[in-house]
Amino acid sequence: MNPLLSKLQPYPFEKLRQLFAGVSANAAYKPISLGMGEPKHPTPAFIEQALIDNINGLASYPTTIGTPALREAIAGWLQRRYQIPALDAATQILPVNGSREALFALAQTVIDPAAGSLVISPNPFYQIYEGAAYLAGAEPYFVNSDPVRNFGCDYDSVPASVWEKVKLLFLCSPGNPTGAVLTLTDWENLFALSERYDFVIAADECYSEIYHGDTPPLGAMQAAHMLGLSSVERPYARLVVFSSLSKRSNVPGMRSGFVAGDAEVLKKFLLYRTYHGGAMSPAVQAASVAAWNDETHVEDNRAQYRAKFDAITPLLQTVMDVALPDAGFYLWADVSRTGLSDTEFAQRLYAEYNVTVLPGSYLARDAHGINPGRNRIRMALVAETAEGLEAAQRIVKFCQQLSA
Repeated sequence: MNPLLSKLQPYPFEKLRQLFAGVSANAAYKPISLGMGEPKHPTPAFIEQALIDNINGLASYPTTIGTPALREAIAGWLQRRYQIPALDAATQILPVNGSREALFALAQTVIDPAAGSLVISPNPFYQIYEGAAYLAGAEPYFVNSDPVRNFGCDYDSVPASVWEKVKLLFLCSPGNPTGAVLTLTDWENLFALSERYDFVIAADECYSEIYHGDTPPLGAMQAAHMLGLSSVERPYARLVVFSSLSKRSNVPGMRSGFVAGDAEVLKKFLLYRTYHGGAMSPAVQAASVAAWNDETHVEDNRAQYRAKFDAITPLLQTVMDVALPDAGFYLWADVSRTGLSDTEFAQRLYAEYNVTVLPGSYLARDAHGINPGRNRIRMALVAETAEGLEAAQRIVKFCQQLSA
């Protein structure tokens, strides 16, 4: 067996299952889960119909590079959304079966396992980043998010001796679980570091279309274009961006996303994926074209999230330290004032009010003397507004009971 598998930690939801083992939820309440970030809004009917209309595609083997129609649809969306020059759909875009598998696979492509490589990850983080690093033969190096920096990471704190070993940097903007969005200054700093130390940046942007202000989150390629890095000899050098339809279009079961950016990296990634067998079903490709070409359903989806967050966040602010995030569909709350740890809070809330939240320490690692997720909880506001409000009201009762 691969000895690197022993380095993998249980997934957060397995830890949660163990936390709840032997605990009976209060049967007087209907179960409500805010634990998993799985979109619950209905899938738009036109996407379902496009999938049905193209079901005969199942009779053909798909190509790993995808259809020209899908790559052109993605290129068009990127150009419209981020106001960047049109990408070369043949060399700078690659469809993938959801951003998760592609994030994992990229590490296998860009890391030399014999080189003692490091992979930088934000902390807290999406656990795929850690697993991808380990199974590519590298070690993760965590950079803690800082509430004082709007949960941004201080990459200037990373010593040169670490940067010299870095081959890949994962980041998530808007962030999971914090909702933080990188600024143009942040990107300028990271691009300079990438050039100086020659590492690839993997920008996970799967939450980009769920935001709460009037200004869409800044994207990595958008930042690169603004800084003049889209028109150089090697456009978007060492930058690879990941996005997905799962959150944007409420189709997590379609497993449809894309990778875009540096053509040199994508050429190697395509070679890897050809052997890996990462081709998307023709029916899913056709439905994805329909989804990327429509914005009305995305605007409607965003409006639902905004209304939900506007209703729920003020309620929770009466009993815990929590703020409206820049973007995404998570609330990242500090429960310290309840007197309970994040795991105690989650366990007792489940037992007494049948509401599931995820302990923040499960999403982070001890690094540089702290676990930045400790005494925080992540709440995924993915259910319909009425159910989310009911969960919030139970949480308020629970916290008031603790302080009584």
